[in-house]
Amino acid sequence: MTAKIIALIDGSTYSKSVCENAAWIAKRTGATVELLHVLGRRETASSDLSGTIALGARSALLAELSRLDEERARLAQKRGRAILEDAQAMLAEAGVEASMRLRNGDLLETVAEAEKQADLIVIGKRGEGADFAKLHLGSNLERIVRSATRPVYVAARAWRPVEKLLIAHDGGPSIGRAVDHIARSALFMDLDLRLLAVGADTAEHRRRLADAEAMLKAGGHQAISRLVQGQPDKAIAETVEKDGIDLLVMGAYGHSRIRSMIIGSTTTEMIRACKIPVLLFR
Repeated sequence: MTAKIIALIDGSTYSKSVCENAAWIAKRTGATVELLHVLGRRETASSDLSGTIALGARSALLAELSRLDEERARLAQKRGRAILEDAQAMLAEAGVEASMRLRNGDLLETVAEAEKQADLIVIGKRGEGADFAKLHLGSNLERIVRSATRPVYVAARAWRPVEKLLIAHDGGPSIGRAVDHIARSALFMDLDLRLLAVGADTAEHRRRLADAEAMLKAGGHQAISRLVQGQPDKAIAETVEKDGIDLLVMGAYGHSRIRSMIIGSTTTEMIRACKIPVLLFR
């Protein structure tokens, strides 16, 4: 069965990077690409202002509001198709064929349904408000990552060729699944792989790193592993910068939502701070 990528497209500046990253993945793996654009309920919802309209003007104004709602929905559909067609043309220029899907409704529900037939979700780090919220993540990103059952590839603002990959190994089950996936996937063949664990220099931590290194080697990869002390977010960010890493792989949200709100999340901090794509596994 051919692998399938769902690429989430909106009107943001990140859409170009989403397409470029999806094309890179597709060309290395032979996966098909489906471009998905979701029109939220606010974009297509009807206005109900009848309770605020005086009786004498009600009929005429309701008719006008109904016409404006229909026009708004029609324009939203037209814009959505244009966004998808532009993205499809961009992928075609890169030598990748892509199908298109335009849907109305809740983004989370739509992605949950679409990912049942997919192997990977590609999304931009921020949405259409990207230029106005450079220090904040897209409002839908965390919701999608937390609910997705498939790996989520978070595209940075600008695409660059991926040569060096860093696996942030925290010893958890999510990163174990990530290492297994990397060992088996053609996407990561011939890349410069690095394993990084942050914590005390114990026999257990060394064993976990050695097991991950052995799994990658069994898949035909050579990986360099390091164990360092310090704060995970700072140590990972410093390694990304110092070693010129092009793609970071992490387990997604190891703590509960409430715990993450209180102490912060390494996942969120890495996505926010790193100017490279981040591949997340649940």
